[in-house]
Amino acid sequence: MRIGYVRVSTEQQHTERQEILLEDVDKLFIDRCSGKNTNRSELNKMISFVRSGDVVIVESISRFARSTRDLLQLIDILTKKDVNFVSKKESLDTSTPSGKFMLTVFGALAELEREQILQRQKEGIIIAQNMGRYTGRKRMVNSEFDRIYAQWLEGKITATQAMKKLSWSKSTFYRRVKERKINDEKIN
Repeated sequence: MRIGYVRVSTEQQHTERQEILLEDVDKLFIDRCSGKNTNRSELNKMISFVRSGDVVIVESISRFARSTRDLLQLIDILTKKDVNFVSKKESLDTSTPSGKFMLTVFGALAELEREQILQRQKEGIIIAQNMGRYTGRKRMVNSEFDRIYAQWLEGKITATQAMKKLSWSKSTFYRRVKERKINDEKIN
């Protein structure tokens, strides 16, 4: 069988471009999540599904794996199952010796590109901060915090209930609790 794998990073992104390139596959698996690791539901389903003699086809290596290590581990799993891998963008086919070699080269280039993007992003944020143009996300404010915090301290509600009442994430809630404790210590 010819098995297609498509990945976009968020629910809002579209898969049509990749799907058109893979319209000749027998079965298609689509993930809508980050490629930062291999813990992806459809990827795992696809790996469980493939059988000896199948071919996994992707639009590009970067849609399949973001790091050379992950790419090589995934290819190793496919190889052990006697499954070949094809990347259309890079014209890569692991059924040939040169395809196997080029896979490693393209995987390393994809990882380098990702690291360079992250580095440029960090540099841009630092420059914007120095120029006073970037201050990060706006602070979440809830006028009910003092009352709900007191209820939580007194044991009248759980932390989960407090977070729900405030509509805050766990990290935001505990960050505010920590800030509050520091401020209380300064006052006392």
